[in-house]
Amino acid sequence: MGMFLAACSGAAENGEGTGTEENGTAESSEGDATDEGAADDEAGGNITLAYVNWDSEIASHHVLQKVLEDEGFEVELLAVDNAPMWQGVADGSADATAAAWLPATHAAQYDEFGDQVVDLGPNLEGAKIGMVVPTYVDIDSIEEVNDNADKFNGQIIGIEPGAGVMLATEDAIEAYGMSDMELVSSSSAGMAAELQKAYNNEEWIAVTGWTPHWKFSKFDLKYLEDPKGSYGEAEAIHTIVREGLEEDMPRAYEILDNFYWEPVDMEEVMLKIQEGMDPEDAAAEWVEANPDKVQEWVGE
Repeated sequence: MGMFLAACSGAAENGEGTGTEENGTAESSEGDATDEGAADDEAGGNITLAYVNWDSEIASHHVLQKVLEDEGFEVELLAVDNAPMWQGVADGSADATAAAWLPATHAAQYDEFGDQVVDLGPNLEGAKIGMVVPTYVDIDSIEEVNDNADKFNGQIIGIEPGAGVMLATEDAIEAYGMSDMELVSSSSAGMAAELQKAYNNEEWIAVTGWTPHWKFSKFDLKYLEDPKGSYGEAEAIHTIVREGLEEDMPRAYEILDNFYWEPVDMEEVMLKIQEGMDPEDAAAEWVEANPDKVQEWVGE
């Protein structure tokens, strides 16, 4: 599985993403998989973090990388698809991920691998998915979309096929009888580009959306009400680690267990990256500007 996980890092799913993740290339530092992670934890060691190559997870994992490296660890980041991320932590070829969206987005992966990993709980709460429009669009509910299909050019602009928010949008189209609307598959970057173009011209547009995401810092947007519950309730992003990590890397386990921040924190890092800053630089800048929060994580 270690070879499989490494191979998958070169073809990561882009549930979100800027140019960096569109090419599917894994961000990495030095380090090996789990067997080397059992080195003397107090003096550092090697730790592998797997993550889904989304803007949110690029931000969180580069921040974690910076914090762990400052504590003496060698950190390897592997950008992979949803299933390999979970499977990698389950079989120990990755030590941890802070990219588990629960209970809805990664429900299938949790059902398959949940009893093979250790769930440390949320590292961010208030995450959600839904149908998003600019605030100048004068409707408030998904129930109103089909009646205004012509204003939306009959399209809901989506991201990659198979992403959780895409599956939920397919459900919403059926549940709300949106026979005049089509879900258009794209990519996260493609969706954002279409949103930017429409927003600049104050044109109506509906996109698949999720929080946290930098677009909410850049544009005035709103979620359409979802009275039928097609998109589910608010989600949390969890940290999950491999079994045995607490025993052989207690210091790393402690930091991962303490890691918790707010959507606004993540969106600050995401926006810097989206505007062209290198993820490592954006993470380092945020860590330097938030010493009190980082101190809560490192616990020293």
